Amino acid sequence: MLKGISSVLSPELLKILMEMGHGDELVIGDGNFPAASCAQRLVRLDGHGVCEILDGILRLFPLDTYVDAPVALMAVAPGDSYEPTIWPEYEKIIRQREGDFAIEKIERFAFYERAKKAYAIVASGESALYANIILKKGVVK
Repeated sequence: MLKGISSVLSPELLKILMEMGHGDELVIGDGNFPAASCAQRLVRLDGHGVCEILDGILRLFPLDTYVDAPVALMAVAPGDSYEPTIWPEYEKIIRQREGDFAIEKIERFAFYERAKKAYAIVASGESALYANIILKKGVVK
């Protein structure tokens, strides 16, 4: 254990966060996300929800200030009337840890394609629908 680092973050994930460079992307997938089939590097945190993982990561991980939207969410599929209740929680965590950043929404299959190019994917146990999120790493100042 280390001081100041969330116990949610595994040693494997901490190593990956350290390896990542400016512009690299990290996906946090919900329990339904096809993480294993998309990932170049996969970290399993099945017992945890995306909000606690996101909060732990953003304590250490700067978002990219050189792009319009360093955060991306999987958009609700056309015709699906579901309203993702977890998104306002993401916005609250991001604002608290990093300030105001634009968040883009990406169509489901485009999100999968972008996830395949991500540096790593974190598979969570999140049960909320449309809880998938991509973070673009910025520069530590």
